[in-house]
Amino acid sequence: MISLSRDNDSEVGNISRNLIRPLENLPNAPLFGTDGIRGKAGDLLDAGFALQLGYWVGLILQEGADSIGPVIIGQDSRNSSDMLNMSISAGLVSAGVEVWQLGLCPTPAVAYLTHSSNAIGGIMISASHNPPEDNGIKFFNSQGRKLSKDIIGQVESSLRGNFNSNFRNTNWGKTNYKSLLVRDYQDFLHNTLPSNIDFHGQKIVLDLAWGAAVNVAPDIFNDLGAEVICLHELADGDQINVNCGSTHLERLKTAVKEHQASIGFAFDGDADRVILVDQNGRVVDGDHILYFWGQKLQQQNRLPEDLIVGTVMANLGFERAWQNLGGQLLRTPVGDQYVQEKMWEKGAMLGGEQSGHILCHHHNVSGDGIQTALHLTAFLQQENMTLAQWLEESFQTYPQILRNVRVEDLQKRKDWHNCDPLQSAINQAERELAQSGRILVRASGTEPLIRVMVEACSAADAQYWSEYLVNTVQSYLVC
Repeated sequence: MISLSRDNDSEVGNISRNLIRPLENLPNAPLFGTDGIRGKAGDLLDAGFALQLGYWVGLILQEGADSIGPVIIGQDSRNSSDMLNMSISAGLVSAGVEVWQLGLCPTPAVAYLTHSSNAIGGIMISASHNPPEDNGIKFFNSQGRKLSKDIIGQVESSLRGNFNSNFRNTNWGKTNYKSLLVRDYQDFLHNTLPSNIDFHGQKIVLDLAWGAAVNVAPDIFNDLGAEVICLHELADGDQINVNCGSTHLERLKTAVKEHQASIGFAFDGDADRVILVDQNGRVVDGDHILYFWGQKLQQQNRLPEDLIVGTVMANLGFERAWQNLGGQLLRTPVGDQYVQEKMWEKGAMLGGEQSGHILCHHHNVSGDGIQTALHLTAFLQQENMTLAQWLEESFQTYPQILRNVRVEDLQKRKDWHNCDPLQSAINQAERELAQSGRILVRASGTEPLIRVMVEACSAADAQYWSEYLVNTVQSYLVC
């Protein structure tokens, strides 16, 4: 437990007393979700909250560090990102921490640079694939991994006013602007590829989602010789993720066909995920990426126990196809944090999510959409085949329908397990589908949604039971 002095003679002590006043109107629910803290900018995520958050994170990271180093901060293009960045930086500096500002960059750049430097932690200001009015704050430890539950618990407890008063902070931090470090990240991405690889002859469309990838992805694909067509290629806080990027593929499908490109990549707002489109407009999601990459590693004897870590959302067709190749799929809850934790626990080298978060520990400590796109392009180049050709040889997915129901009532959303009519409906659907499908109902960790997923051998069955469960959620959980 971190503690602070109340040194009346110290200017720093005076600042500390102002910073540690308990925040008012904090929600009763946990502040940290599956990927840091996320919500509508200006509500919980305002300047005062970010200031205190930075202060406590700075103290707690210093207390646990073997040696004192900086905290590295990056951000996406949202209009609120500057406000949150400056506020959390002020809190860190008040806690005596040196801050390295990267500016606009992908989330994986923060993770990599934190891991490869003497930094004690990293912070990314982004709400990933969420709409422009939202924002979020993601945290990394000195190894570039997500913060442990213990540290998160200390931070949250301190924000709620539970701290002691013995620690003396006598130092000011400072801020250094180090945007050129992002070039080191680009060089790192390039160096993880085969030394003789080039992308000449490849026409590639990149959907940059008006977000964090705009200054990185086009440069590196161009440097490798690809002919690159960019969509949504400017940093635009008003339009980030709006009808574009990894969750809205219509424009990318059209562009790939119009330009007769061999492949299209869609990143989300902070570029830690990617979804592919082939020359015929067919979507290649994270399950297909894991299957493809898993085969390559399996052939090279670089996949321990032929294990891939996925989530409960992984398609049943993917799981059964991978099992037919002698592999095993280990499922976790949704969230790349859980995938990564299980990978470290089991010694797995490949894991990810259907949504396009892919982690390959042969190359990086975090999921990285740009790195995934580069390696898949390199694989195709080496095999002298197109994505469309590879997809013909891939597995057949089970029809899967995912529906989101907006549930504004936090308590109902939190306690959905205790809704007896909904549990009865889920049990009925599971009995009817038996071994021919799967049901997954869960509360989103990042948005006020109940997510309903139904997967079945028959598209008609998937449609029927998804409608049945969505109607039940709406009847009993929506006010």
